[in-house]
Amino acid sequence: MKLTPRAKLLLIAAGFLAPIAASIAAYVFLRPEPTGNYGELLLPPAQVTSHELMRADGTPFRFAELRERWVLVASDSGACPPACQAKLLLMRQARLALGRDASRVARVIVVDDAVAPQGAAFEPSADLVVAMRPAAPAPGAGNDRGHIYLVDPHGNVMMRWPADADFRRLLKDLQTLLKASQIG
Repeated sequence: MKLTPRAKLLLIAAGFLAPIAASIAAYVFLRPEPTGNYGELLLPPAQVTSHELMRADGTPFRFAELRERWVLVASDSGACPPACQAKLLLMRQARLALGRDASRVARVIVVDDAVAPQGAAFEPSADLVVAMRPAAPAPGAGNDRGHIYLVDPHGNVMMRWPADADFRRLLKDLQTLLKASQIG
């Protein structure tokens, strides 16, 4: 079969236009994730509370004590139901999985009700601070049991994950952040 000059010209033009059309179609129909992180960046970052909390042993605690470290923060009841225990375990495993960077990260659980900390989940450990509010907060006072927050070494609450976060994705976020960070 012999091609006419016009058909040859159209085939050559199609060869140049096909990649352009394919890239436009891929951009429209196959959009990638907007970010590479799993956790939600909080913009603008908020300052962590400056209110004085109490440790389980009755000594005062302020987040300023942990200014040189990254801090994973969760809030839950002192009774620590199974969801709370799972959250604390996730935070503990993520910290330990960081290996040599584990010392750069601390964990804080804020008991947000009037129930005294109970159970094995609150057992003393070097990296877990159990902080309680001096009085039970008013309903709707910003208690968020549905998330785990990350506070940077400057005291900014800058990222959050769901309380039942995917361990591997949370760990990847922490590893990426600690690798890129020159602080903490």
